[in-house]
Formats: sequence, structure tokens, C-alpha cells
Amino acid sequence: MMKKNYNPENERKAWLFLFPSLAVILVFSIYPLFRSFYMSFQTGTLIRQEFGGIQNYQTVLSDPLFYRALKNTAYFAFGTVPIALIISLAIAWIIFEKVKHKSFFETIFFMPYVTSTIAIGIVFRYFFNGSYGIINYLLGLIGIPAVNWLDSVDMSVTTLIIFGIWTSLAFNIIILLAGLRNIDEEHFKIAKMFGATDWEIFRRITFPQLVPTIAFLLTVNLISAFKVYTQVYALFGGQAGIANSATTAVFYIYDKFHIAGRPGIAMAATVILFIIILVVTFLQNKFLKKVGN
Repeated sequence: MMKKNYNPENERKAWLFLFPSLAVILVFSIYPLFRSFYMSFQTGTLIRQEFGGIQNYQTVLSDPLFYRALKNTAYFAFGTVPIALIISLAIAWIIFEKVKHKSFFETIFFMPYVTSTIAIGIVFRYFFNGSYGIINYLLGLIGIPAVNWLDSVDMSVTTLIIFGIWTSLAFNIIILLAGLRNIDEEHFKIAKMFGATDWEIFRRITFPQLVPTIAFLLTVNLISAFKVYTQVYALFGGQAGIANSATTAVFYIYDKFHIAGRPGIAMAATVILFIIILVVTFLQNKFLKKVGN
């Protein structure tokens, strides 16, 4: 039946409609990827480059700052993503199950997602200010001494993780609410008829059916966390924390490319980061498939 309706002209028309999208993907995604890999073997400036072999990779892999950047990135990713997802899941469940005017709260929670990260970072700089910040003021009310959130080597990554958790909530909550709406309400009604508690409903009905949505959010959030840059720039005023204590992999790449003028080293670090993200995402997907089965 399908062979009888097949028309080669339709295939050519389909490719014609797909061409604009494919062209954009090719120019802005595929080409930069191969260009970055090519530049990672070049030395010199952007204007005058020459083949340098694996010299850039040797420089990156022998740079202690790069390893600090990777360590901070890993702390941020594995600290922010699970905590933000757990909090988002709890808030989404409360809104879905307990709140009447859901659309109003969805709008409230979605507003930070469409707000500039730089603007939010400026606000959080006031919140975390060691002298007059509202965070230290609230801590003082319960007898906890003030914390140097922004200008301490030991606290920079922790402050960044807190900021990252807050900025992740909006997107996660909206996606989780969409996933909750896709669950058949009859499941909840039948469970309540048989006297199931809220926790039993969540554990046996809601959570298992949200696993695909949670897997999607884990993948997207983990990739975004490994590419964190804007949050660092916004929170620490264009710097990577005191004494580069909050530098991340992408901030390292930015510094080498735009500040130090070493594009080859920056691209070598980019390729290494790409491989790390690829491996971590692959392992995560393998783990989630085992959990799902």
C-alpha cells in the first residue's frame, strides 16, 4: 500500500522544505564543530595560524587551571542537577496536586526562565553580598555568623551551585508539570478509591510515568551544567571568582580565546570538553535505561 502511494517528486519537495533548516544546522552547528577540531591543531593567532600537531592538547592537559576548571564544572554539574531536579519535582507535584490556580503559579515560576541571567546575577550579587546581603541578614536572625559568599576561595563554587539550582528550577517545573498533565487522571481516581495515600500514589503511579520526562531533564540539565558560563560571569561580575576559584571549563575556553588570544588552546580545550560531555551523557543514558527496565 505504501509503495503504491510513493511518489519520487514528493521526496524532492520534502528535501526542498528541509533545506533551510538543514542549512542553518550545517552552518551554525556542524561547521563550527569541525572548525573547532581543525583549529585545535593550529598555533598562532586567528589571522596567522600554522600546524602545531598535538601541542595545544599537551598545553591544555598540563595546565593546572584547566583541571581546576574541570573539577569545578563537575562539582557544579553533579551538585546542581540532582538537587534542582528533586526540588523541581516536589514543587511541580505540589502545584499539580494541591494548588487550585495552576496557571498563575506556572507563570510565576516561568518568569525567571525568560529573564536575563545577567540581570538575575546582579540581583543575586546583592543577595550574597558579605556586608549588606539579605542572605547574611537572614542567617544572622538565627544566630549564624555572616558568610563571605562571593570573595572566598572556599565558598565560590558553593555560591555558584546555589545560584545554578535557582536558575534551573523554572524550566524543570514547567516540563514536569507538562509530564504530570499527560498522566491519565483515572489512575489517581482509582488509587484514591482504594484508599491509597498521596505518597503511595506518587511512588507507584506518578513517579514511574514521569521517568521519561525526568530522563530528558537529566540529560538536558547535565549538558547545560557542563557548559556553564553565563552564571559565573553574572554572579562574579565578569570574573571567575576570587583567584579563579570558580572558573569552569567554558570560562577557561573563553579566557584562552578572547583574553589570552590563544585560539588553538581554546579549541583543544573545547574538543576535550566535548568528549567529556559525550562520555558522561552516554553513561547517564545507559544508567537510565537500566533503571527504566
